[in-house]
Amino acid sequence: MNSPQFRSILDDAIRYWEPRRVLYNLVLTAVVIAWLVLTWPHFRAALTPQSLLILFILAGLANLCYCAAYLVDILMQCSSSRLTWRR
Repeated sequence: MNSPQFRSILDDAIRYWEPRRVLYNLVLTAVVIAWLVLTWPHFRAALTPQSLLILFILAGLANLCYCAAYLVDILMQCSSSRLTWRR
């Protein structure tokens, strides 16, 4: 595959997935906050600076997992189903 075609495929993937990452992070944040609020007495003792650091690391890993969508998207765009996939 030549470089300009791959760049076009990558641009398509970024253009599609990056705006949805904001929604993904908002939903993830809402779930964590709801869980924290609904089970507050349980979490009161567990909320420490170290646990917040772990929560931050887990959020980063969740965003890393979100990047798996790029792999599937790029592979589908490189296949013979590209036109169907882009719709």
